[in-house]
Amino acid sequence: MLLPVSSERVSRLLQLPSLPSTNAELVRLAGEQQLPAFTTLVTDDQTAGRGRRGRSWVAPAGTSLAISVLLRPSGLDGVPLDPSRFSWLSLAAGVAMTDAVATVLPDAAVGFKWPNDVQVAGKKICGVLGELLPSGGGVVMGAGINVTMTVEQLPVPSATSLALEGADGDDLPDRILSVYLDRLVELVGAYGKHAGDADASGLRAAAVERCTTLGREVRAELPGDEELLGSAVGIDELGRLQIRAGSGRVDAVAAGDIIHLR
Repeated sequence: MLLPVSSERVSRLLQLPSLPSTNAELVRLAGEQQLPAFTTLVTDDQTAGRGRRGRSWVAPAGTSLAISVLLRPSGLDGVPLDPSRFSWLSLAAGVAMTDAVATVLPDAAVGFKWPNDVQVAGKKICGVLGELLPSGGGVVMGAGINVTMTVEQLPVPSATSLALEGADGDDLPDRILSVYLDRLVELVGAYGKHAGDADASGLRAAAVERCTTLGREVRAELPGDEELLGSAVGIDELGRLQIRAGSGRVDAVAAGDIIHLR
């Protein structure tokens, strides 16, 4: 059973014992009522979770934490940001979860693979999926983190869990949740106050510092069965991954699966 989170900045926290999908449920609720920004839905038993590109995300009950947060970033004048600036919200979630994992695994190499897969020593421990509300007025940001999974319970050999990496304590889910929400509120709030400027808000610097993709040779598997090979050299002003090919040309990737080659 989850304890109340420490953050007083989260406007509403809903904790349910089981759900097919926290993202789908929060999108539904947001369509039926005017939920405030940072409304959060949490369960430790998600039975039909979704990943990027329609993949399924399933974990044994009680071994992981599914967290969905309603983000409605707005400026100091209260005017909502244009949806064209929402691309940075997934990276904000990746940064926030990286920082949360690092608090319980202080000696581990924690970072995120662009755009938002959080890894410990190169193994995936958390995935993030943002879904635009049908109204266009916000984003539901979902995160699924492996908490107590054993080796036998991992979905793939390249995954890991907090317990497998040495984190312990009965309050582990609550510690992760509290830090993640505090950090996400901080990052998204600053991004909104700076009118969606990732540089002025510090969001781009935080993402560049924590992104393990930068400086590596990568293969980008793009929509339409296209591929792009090259070196990951930066994150541009729209949150896109910049890849330099052997010819010297730099392309910006907005969506796709990124494979670290070396």
